[in-house]
Amino acid sequence: MSENRTNRVRRGAFGAGAAVAVTIGLLSAGAANADTFVPLPDGEKLGPGVTLSRTGEHAVISPSLAANGAGRVVWVSGNARADVQVTPEGEIGPYNGPTNRPGSNNSSTHGASQLNTGYIVGCQVSIGDEAIRAGLQGAISTDGPGVFGSFGLDLGPGEVAFVQIDAKDILKPGVYSVEYQDAEIQIQGCAGYAQARSYSVVEIVGDHYSKTTLYGQPFSIG
Repeated sequence: MSENRTNRVRRGAFGAGAAVAVTIGLLSAGAANADTFVPLPDGEKLGPGVTLSRTGEHAVISPSLAANGAGRVVWVSGNARADVQVTPEGEIGPYNGPTNRPGSNNSSTHGASQLNTGYIVGCQVSIGDEAIRAGLQGAISTDGPGVFGSFGLDLGPGEVAFVQIDAKDILKPGVYSVEYQDAEIQIQGCAGYAQARSYSVVEIVGDHYSKTTLYGQPFSIG
């Protein structure tokens, strides 16, 4: 069993909603400067020859420096882990993402088996299980900006975006991990409430293609 780890550190902002316990920390005097710490539960999903889990997830939500009521910033952290028992077959996977794009976040790999993780962010959209089952029609995709980068979203009412934080190719059986800390997601243009939830996906390509998806708990960013 091999151990493969990818570490990414980004300053980040994200958003989205559901009932969760929160801790308020004041950076300085005045509620306008308060950050909100949102702890999020661990999760696990069993797939064909794969155990997919997520641990240590949390978000820190901050008001946008623009102070216009339509901006938010979230720093997200967590660890997505895949224990892969099956042997990937071949290197060509299905291109079934939006407009058949290879490697499009929650939808398809770029040609090799892969673990990828990120967030679904919506403006005035409840990203619950019903929305997931409906396929989040019209969602847009945002590729990762690289190490130490931040993700900027301009979302209007009713819009949803997939933001991929990071990914790791799976070339043989083993344990694969994608860890991220303080990945920054900035949301602008959303005057209403915003909501987000994490996703982690393992896709095994080849003659016996499989896809295992684990969603996190939705949380609000105001």
